[in-house]
Amino acid sequence: MAKIISFANQKGGVGKTTSAVNVAASLGIIGFRTLIVDLDPQGNTTSGVGISKKALKMTTKEALLGQAKPDEVIIKTNFENLSVIPCNVSLAGAEFDLFDYDSAEYRLKNFLSEVKDDFDYIIIDCPPSLGMLTVNAMSASDGVVVPMQCEFYALEGLSQLIMTIKRINKLYNPELSVCGILVTMYNRRLLLSAQVISELEKHYGDRLFDTKISRNVKLSEAPSFGKPVYYHDKRGKSTLEYIEVAKELSKRI
Repeated sequence: MAKIISFANQKGGVGKTTSAVNVAASLGIIGFRTLIVDLDPQGNTTSGVGISKKALKMTTKEALLGQAKPDEVIIKTNFENLSVIPCNVSLAGAEFDLFDYDSAEYRLKNFLSEVKDDFDYIIIDCPPSLGMLTVNAMSASDGVVVPMQCEFYALEGLSQLIMTIKRINKLYNPELSVCGILVTMYNRRLLLSAQVISELEKHYGDRLFDTKISRNVKLSEAPSFGKPVYYHDKRGKSTLEYIEVAKELSKRI
């Protein structure tokens, strides 16, 4: 039965989608059957695994609103052990439509319960907000990975996100916890990076991933080719870092 993990951070530009896509792909590479759910209306996860958003007929929106069955919406990608539930901008409207349903917070959980036996891991890429879509993701999840940029403003956002996770734990999902904080855009030569890491270790030491994701040109290029970085630069630094994060995550949850 699959472990479900949300990648969430209400602050944009922190490497959330990049990390969700590359950790999911890396889990597939090391042998786990993995499904990635694109829950961000921007649809960057969808294009990041080579799926055209324009051609989509069934998306995460239809899954949430009960208008699609799993076999109608899950697409097997060209990458090893990796499937996707794609989305496009139409998902933005679904956030409001969900309020018309009873137990709206559990729509995604109920949908994913039908496919949990088909995968080892389900990764959910959340939108950069704390609305109903993110609540659905966290209500369905066993844990949350928080990608965060190595800067001090990110520390403020992290404390707010931790409070939100605790609230969802109390209201909707008593099993939910932070299973990892993943530092992205890391530059070990900068004093700022060392200071941020020091603060993280002080307050969240047991939750911090050992591996940090470095700034890397190949990592930034990969989405434009519709590929996870492993398939764009197999021996690159970021590729190896994401493989290590996937291994570490598989031991944590």
